Amino acid sequence: MAKTRVVFHYPRTLIDVPVVSRIAREYDLDFNILRANITPDAEGLLVLELAGDAAEITRALEWANAQGVSTQALEKDVVRDDDECTQCGVCVTICPTDALRKDPVTQEVLFTPDDCVACELCVPACPPRAMAVAF
Repeated sequence: MAKTRVVFHYPRTLIDVPVVSRIAREYDLDFNILRANITPDAEGLLVLELAGDAAEITRALEWANAQGVSTQALEKDVVRDDDECTQCGVCVTICPTDALRKDPVTQEVLFTPDDCVACELCVPACPPRAMAVAF
């Protein structure tokens, strides 16, 4: 099973079109919405993780593009500068995926990049600015 993270940019004219549900049904893909900013009468932005057959993911993205949805691979990651991290734990309280968590024994802040969805909530919250976005 292949997985990819992708950003969908919706024009105003497609806000009411069920693009993601159609992709899931017709191309037999699982999806996880990582971030969404879609409002009526405005352009929308949706960050998804798609999982399924690699060829079907490609076909689904081609179909979305043909409908007028601009797609791009998610090419950024959140990273931590371990030298700057003070282990304060502020990031732990706002991380929605538990990619940042405290070790119950040592109280050390652990970061698991594979669990991170690049929501970036930890970046502005980090007092010593140890968290950053890498492109």
